[in-house]
Amino acid sequence: MRVTVVGSLNTDISLAVPHLPGPGETVLSAAGAVIGSGGKGANQAVAAARLGAAVRMVGCCGGDEFGTRLRAGLAAEGVNTDGVRVAAGAASGMALITVDAAGENTIAVAAGANALAGPDEVAAAFAAPCEAMVLSAEIPAGVIAGVLARAREAGATCVLNLAPAPAGAAGLLAGGVAWLVVNQQEAAAVLGGPAAGGPGRPEGSEEPGDGPLAGPGGVREAALGLARLGARHAVITLGAAGAVLAHTPGSAGAETVLVPGFSVASVDSVGAGDAFVAALAVALAAGMAPADAVRAGCAAGAAATTRRGAQAALPGPGDVLAATGMPWPLAAR
Repeated sequence: MRVTVVGSLNTDISLAVPHLPGPGETVLSAAGAVIGSGGKGANQAVAAARLGAAVRMVGCCGGDEFGTRLRAGLAAEGVNTDGVRVAAGAASGMALITVDAAGENTIAVAAGANALAGPDEVAAAFAAPCEAMVLSAEIPAGVIAGVLARAREAGATCVLNLAPAPAGAAGLLAGGVAWLVVNQQEAAAVLGGPAAGGPGRPEGSEEPGDGPLAGPGGVREAALGLARLGARHAVITLGAAGAVLAHTPGSAGAETVLVPGFSVASVDSVGAGDAFVAALAVALAAGMAPADAVRAGCAAGAAATTRRGAQAALPGPGDVLAATGMPWPLAAR
């Protein structure tokens, strides 16, 4: 199961706080800052490797100490880093994260070298074959568009995670994409509605009826709307409630499926979405049916919330089983 991940590499600085700070508010953390590796792309690469895939990472980091640590961390997980370009003179990406006692979070990101990704990364994405490709949105939109175009030409299975949803996100789907994964806030942004205002409910913490798509059939209609924009399979994640999948199984029109989630003792939702996306890609690379692959994503995402940190919390098969009771359906390396 070969998976190529095109995306960001960041250093995460995390603080556990009693509550998320409001505008102008200073909140003191009783614990020290935790510094670790992150970035949506790197997280997805590590998660896919832990779940049994042979993974290549494509992206950019700086020629600084942070970049050296980011590459070394990926290599230690068995991820091939030949596609990670070192941008001399640039600072590596950085994310500042606060996590409250309920596991909800706020994140601010400095793109750094991630913003320098360009044609070299588009070419690197296709330098080796794979069964599934993961593409996330903490890199320039031009790179996303270039990879999607090449994936369509090659007939590659591409999982596009528009997190965060960039400006003009709907245009990226116009040519078609095999899989799109977004949460409710991102779905609303792609569809042209307002993203969630204020701190809201962060990734991994939604409940049924919450969010900008609340209301009877709101999430299902949104998923169908994403499918009409060009996603052959559109997934909207709902945290503990699971996910909604809109897809076209045959010659008939698109249909929606509610894939149930898992109730776990969540302590930190950072990285849950990345675990979901990676598990979905690994499952697809192994040939699993769409709804089953989404269910596997739900299990991995839920397991990731039971531990603190981004990459540190990404689960292996045993962690998925322990947290959710669901045996990981694929053999790990």
